[in-house]
Amino acid sequence: MLNLMKLELRKFKIMGYIRSAVIATLIIFGFMMLMSYSPKMYGINVFENYSRVFSMIDVFVRGTFIIFAAVLLGRFVIDEFNHKTITVLFTYPIKRHKIIAAKLMVVIAFTFLCIVASMIILSTLYFVINSFTHFVSGELTLTLVLQHAAKLGFHALAASFMALIPLYFGMRKYSIPTTIVSSVIIVLLTCSDSGGFNLNDIIIVPILLAAIGIAVGYMAIRKIDQIDIR
Repeated sequence: MLNLMKLELRKFKIMGYIRSAVIATLIIFGFMMLMSYSPKMYGINVFENYSRVFSMIDVFVRGTFIIFAAVLLGRFVIDEFNHKTITVLFTYPIKRHKIIAAKLMVVIAFTFLCIVASMIILSTLYFVINSFTHFVSGELTLTLVLQHAAKLGFHALAASFMALIPLYFGMRKYSIPTTIVSSVIIVLLTCSDSGGFNLNDIIIVPILLAAIGIAVGYMAIRKIDQIDIR
């Protein structure tokens, strides 16, 4: 399985996606700086404490990389069916379900690592900048860091499986736009922030959506032998 995953990474030139993930992270950071600086000019404090900062980082990062995962699914899986290149892979002496499983594992692992890395980078950068600008008052304690680290880690894991849900819609007609649109809808439902609250804060919601994502991935792997590629 690991060898198949490595082949997928080389085949689709994963470094290009890593660069895109870095750019996305920098854009999020720039947006957070804008949100911190612009209201400050009018005496408004958007981020009243570090809890709010971590919450916004969580929302922005999860939303960005769930959509990013849909792009990967479109490129790694759906596009292969569209262009019939998947038939070449199926001629290899490797079971079909292992090939699809390797593709999905790459998407899950890449999404999880990107979310975690992005959250760490953004949190660190914001803390460093805030030590000079004082956008956020109050002290960043170890207890607060550990509490939010556990929460953000759970959200990252749930989001990486949740990101498989668009595969169900995309595979119906092998449509990449449908895959991406469905991921946007998921982001709007789970990442819409209202006064520091979003649906993802209700613990059963990310657990349920992650379970649905796992089920979608499992069914895609299980039914691959029944798909007739013409």
